[in-house]
Amino acid sequence: MATETIEVEGHIIDSLILAKVLDTILASGADYQILDVAIGRTNTDTSRAVLQVDAIDDDALNALVEVLQVHGANRVGSRDVALVACDQDGVLPAGFYSTTNLPTEVRVDGRWLPVVNPEMDCALVVAGDIVRTVPMHRVTIGDLVVVGGDGVRVHAPSKRGGLNAFEFMNSEVSSEKPKALLVARVAERLKECRARGGKILAVCGPAVVHTGAAPDIARLVRDGWIDVLFAGNGFATHDIESNVLGTSLGVSVDVGLPVEHGHSNHLRVINEVRRWGSIEAAVQGEFITGGVMYECVKRPIPFVLGGSIRDDGPLPDVHRDVVAAADAMRESIAGVEVALMLASTLHGIATGNILPAGVETFCVDINHAVLTKLADRGSHQALGIVTDVGLFTRDLCTALG
Repeated sequence: MATETIEVEGHIIDSLILAKVLDTILASGADYQILDVAIGRTNTDTSRAVLQVDAIDDDALNALVEVLQVHGANRVGSRDVALVACDQDGVLPAGFYSTTNLPTEVRVDGRWLPVVNPEMDCALVVAGDIVRTVPMHRVTIGDLVVVGGDGVRVHAPSKRGGLNAFEFMNSEVSSEKPKALLVARVAERLKECRARGGKILAVCGPAVVHTGAAPDIARLVRDGWIDVLFAGNGFATHDIESNVLGTSLGVSVDVGLPVEHGHSNHLRVINEVRRWGSIEAAVQGEFITGGVMYECVKRPIPFVLGGSIRDDGPLPDVHRDVVAAADAMRESIAGVEVALMLASTLHGIATGNILPAGVETFCVDINHAVLTKLADRGSHQALGIVTDVGLFTRDLCTALG
């Protein structure tokens, strides 16, 4: 048997982190002994547990400890990290440490250095006193990369004050939630974020337009409640289509009925925007006179449109290289403290992959499977609200006044 001592500290009792750690150990076929535990007396106090973990061999143990770090469980010890230089651009050394999106520290020359930009599924690159997460494709020859798990510690998710109304949402996603209360609390979070100077990110799927929510999103942009927008070719196209031709996928946004030859309307607006050369040029030329993209240009706020293989056109602003799109998203999230993921599966998950765990994330979708997928892919901070996005955004605008 291979043995390792681990510790987990923080709000590990009321957030069920300790229970998740123990369940994960047993589910892997390993076993544990609780060597020490100190439980906080109030809900503001932190707790700490030290466990001995026994696995069948070193490989199984190392794999288990790596999984446990997602919950903030770390090896007990004070060894420095092992660093190996990259010998090829875009290729990491064998055995590189794969990151979580939790706050992380690295021990170098006896000092614990914070990782400045936590992001999941990246490498840790050390340059002097600076440690950064770097995606695989961006490492270069000579970068010093952390290898193995020694000298790396992550911190369990912190408990945010005033989240009592959301705590029950950490159970299995369900549509049986008090929507009015949730909308009010989301609005409260947005107000707090704006008051302290933080940024708010919106991630929108095409259903935002189809459900009639786009005018409300445009209002949120215009009134300063959205500072960054991520979307795809479909959302931007149908937003423009609805404002130029009054349809979304050829269906009238006023009466909800298909219009003659409407199936080609989205292609016609794409073609005209391509003629102008950019969405901004089409706005300045008054081809686009309203909508979300119009407000993004007018305010202005940055937006990143990521393309996919199924895109028509696409619009000239769409990143056709998905790796370049992800990099553009990374460069736009500085200062983001709250993220709203609205009826978006692919872009929602992609955004969740690059956000630090400290970013409050609210995922709104009529399909509970979307919310489950987001959490399953590591975005444990995401809180799911199962409802129609059109109704949600309307009520959110009302709650924000």
